[in-house]
Amino acid sequence: MSVTVEKTVRELALENPAATRVFEKLGIDYCCGGNRSLEQACRAANLALDQVLDSLEMAEQTTRATQKIHDWQREPLSDLVAHINGTHHKYTREEIARLGPLLEKVCSVHGKNHPELLHIRASFVGLAQELTMHMMKEEMVLFPHIIRMEEAVIQNEPILPPPFGSVQNPVSMMEHEHDSAGAALRAMRQAGGGYTAPPDACISYQTLYKALAEFEADLHQHIHLENNILFPRAIAMEQAQ
Repeated sequence: MSVTVEKTVRELALENPAATRVFEKLGIDYCCGGNRSLEQACRAANLALDQVLDSLEMAEQTTRATQKIHDWQREPLSDLVAHINGTHHKYTREEIARLGPLLEKVCSVHGKNHPELLHIRASFVGLAQELTMHMMKEEMVLFPHIIRMEEAVIQNEPILPPPFGSVQNPVSMMEHEHDSAGAALRAMRQAGGGYTAPPDACISYQTLYKALAEFEADLHQHIHLENNILFPRAIAMEQAQ
């Protein structure tokens, strides 16, 4: 990967999936705000550009030396959909089920002294409801259509027109909902002071903040795979017919 400051954060994330871990650690938005250049993103996050460049190069070298990363820009869309469903959708559902009761527990004990927890809980409840419906729409409508479309292309058959017209229509809706989820994540992180537990935080409180940070990181990767890879590839496939 040739890291240049002119490339967008999205381009760098696509060229080297390991870059997403660097961006996550440094607080650089690569899923919904990936259209900014690396230089602009570093300026916005108040980060030294040279430090970020070094981190990206190191991440790439480590990845090459230790493991094979899926090139989702080239592997079948059906495999990518299976990965999103089996990894990110599964994780999201499991964590929603775990974090809801944990938030209630921590709020009941610490909510009086830390009202920010109540704001986090309200945002999380709304986000959880939105994500549950969002994933259901993807799994029942959009993803099956993308898989059928790819099968038709492989078999050199015409793509049957879907009831929603173009694949761009549900994609636009999903991207809008991704933006909404991103806003909720930012509100939760801001309310939690970057998920830094206060001195009086019990183990459950500390566990909650760690889990919320991990939930945020996974959702960023989840949205990246859809917004930046799956959706553009599906739209291009439809337009090529």
